[in-house]
This record gives sequence, C-alpha cells and structure tokens, in this order.
Amino acid sequence: MNVKLRVWRQAGPDTPGKFVEYEATGLNPNMSFLEMLDEVNEDITKRGEEPISFDHDCREGICGMCSCVINGEAHGPEYKVATCQTYMRSFQDGETITVEPFRAKAFPLIKDLIVNRSAFDRVIQAGGFISTSAGSAPDGNAIPVPKQDADAAMDAAACIGCGACVAACKNASAMLFVSAKVSHLNLLPQGKPEKDKRVLAMVQQMDAEGFGACTVTGSCEAVCPKGISLNFIAKMNRDYFGALLRAPSKAKAAHAD
Repeated sequence: MNVKLRVWRQAGPDTPGKFVEYEATGLNPNMSFLEMLDEVNEDITKRGEEPISFDHDCREGICGMCSCVINGEAHGPEYKVATCQTYMRSFQDGETITVEPFRAKAFPLIKDLIVNRSAFDRVIQAGGFISTSAGSAPDGNAIPVPKQDADAAMDAAACIGCGACVAACKNASAMLFVSAKVSHLNLLPQGKPEKDKRVLAMVQQMDAEGFGACTVTGSCEAVCPKGISLNFIAKMNRDYFGALLRAPSKAKAAHAD
C-alpha cells in the first residue's frame, strides 16, 4: 500500500509553518497510523532530515495524547477511535492524506503535530478534590448509588481529555470535556459536597483559558473517541445555573455567621 502525506511542519510557535509532502510506500494496511508515521520518520532520519514530531504514549486509545487532524477530521475517519487506533486500511491505496495539529487558541502549538493541552489540566485542577475520606476501598454497597447515576458517572469518566472536541468545534469550545469532568463527580454521592463549587470553578477556568462558546452543533460528540454524550453539557448547564442561584444565599449565610 502506498500513500502520499501532506504533513504540517513547524519548528516552533514563533516560526512560520507549512505543509510538506512525503511518500509512504510498501505499507501494511493493518498497521496503525502512528506506526506509519514511525516508518516515514525512519526514512526522513536516514536522509539526515528532522523527523516529524507527534505526540503519543500508550497507543491503546487510553492516554489521549495522539492528537492529530487527519483529512480535516480530529483523530481521522473512523468513529469512536483515537489516532493511534486508526489503521491504514481506513484509507485508499494511492490516497493523499493531510495531517495537521489540533488548532485552537487554548492549544498553542509546540512543534509540528504537537500542541500544548495543559489548559485541560488547569481546568481539572480548578475543580479540586472531594472531601470524602479516602483510605482503603470501602465495601461496594456501603454507599448506595442508583444504577442510572453510576452508569452515567462511568460514561463521563471515560473521557480521556484528548481535545478532539475542541479541535472539531468551530468555536473551539471545551464544553464536552469540562461537562464530562464535572459530571463524573457531581453525579456521585462522594462529589455532592463540592458540587456547586466545582462546577463554578471549572467553568470559570474554562473561560479564562480562552475556549470558545458552545453552539451545540454536535461536532464534538461526533469525533469523541469515547462517545461522550452531549447530554453531559445539558447537565453541566443545569448544575451551573443552579449553583449560581444558590451562591448568593450561601454568601448571605456565611456573612451572618
């Protein structure tokens, strides 16, 4: 299998970038997209040139680091898979494949296909921790949790923070990511004490990082490798406005004390 690559090359955030073409020949259709990039980089290195920089770690669709836009789609053409789980059999022999980094103001470019997604880390940090004592694992039935809530919390916790939702959104919104991180704790009893504080702080940090507004086009859900639902955005909005309504009364009670 042979393909032509158009890869975005940029030495750093302050230097101009451009697309550079590479030929990838003799490929096994069953190799992953990142394995293909490895082979291309071997050829580039043998020619004494700078290899393509791209992010990766687990290569099992867990870490969320393999963030690439392939032919205009975050993570590529397959549904509910990350870049590392995209295989060359998803493309046609002789096809020209365009590869570029996630493009968003809140994800500044580092080099080539690598962007800085530490904004996500700061949003999570803003949410803080849970006040429930954490020691040895409690008995599974010690805290009753309705199955519907437990299932929804597990679905939200599946978010790997890859940033595809931001890359796909025309507004570079992080609402799907933030709503998943808010909801997986807010749905459970252990997360209830800080529920209001958490949602207010994380939304405030999201805005401070420069992410855009959500206009509910659904592009984020369509490219999410874990299939995080738009329903979590609706839930976070309910939690957020409820917290805003309760905030003045809490402030008054604290002042009275």
